[in-house]
Amino acid sequence: MNKQIPLSEIKNFLKDGMTISIGGFMGCGNAHTIIDEILKTDVKNLTLVATDTARDGYGIGKLIEQRRIKKLYASHIGTNKQTQAQVNEGFLEIELVPQGTLAERIRAKAAGLGGVLTQTGLGTEVQDGKQLINIDGKDYILEKPISIDLAFIKAYKADEAGNLIYNGATRNFNVPMAGAATISIAEVEEVVKNGELDPNFIHTPFVYINHIIKA
Repeated sequence: MNKQIPLSEIKNFLKDGMTISIGGFMGCGNAHTIIDEILKTDVKNLTLVATDTARDGYGIGKLIEQRRIKKLYASHIGTNKQTQAQVNEGFLEIELVPQGTLAERIRAKAAGLGGVLTQTGLGTEVQDGKQLINIDGKDYILEKPISIDLAFIKAYKADEAGNLIYNGATRNFNVPMAGAATISIAEVEEVVKNGELDPNFIHTPFVYINHIIKA
């Protein structure tokens, strides 16, 4: 089994209006090479699931700058002036999600759960329009899973089957996103033969990865 595909095939997976996710935090762990390849296409009106939009002109920020993203699920946008400007002008729709809640909503989709219960956001705009569930006298917000059509994962090393190893903190949101997406494509720095990776140190199993691209 060899899941490697050329970078040029990225365009075949993209369509207007789809939901994509990009792992990483502040650009660390973004699939930078794939982002640049996306920008060679004319795909638009994307929904993006990401913890943040990095900064202007860097990583995910490039997609924002070129107005490819129409809706955003993120935890913060304070380091990207373009994101803030597009929200203020009404071009970009945003749902700000507490970071732990965002991680759990993605993980819930990967695990096949109907949602997660949290007290984070009670009494704030976060709970608007959401169901409250009382357990043992305490209210919780029901946060529903986030469905992802196409996840772009960044890992350090993969074998040909798609088992992944991350470097340091870059695993962050990449790990749950791989399981939550219909199709997951991993950008990796090194590809080795099947059997060469120590199974004790594999972070994302091959069953969650459809394709790998050596960047």
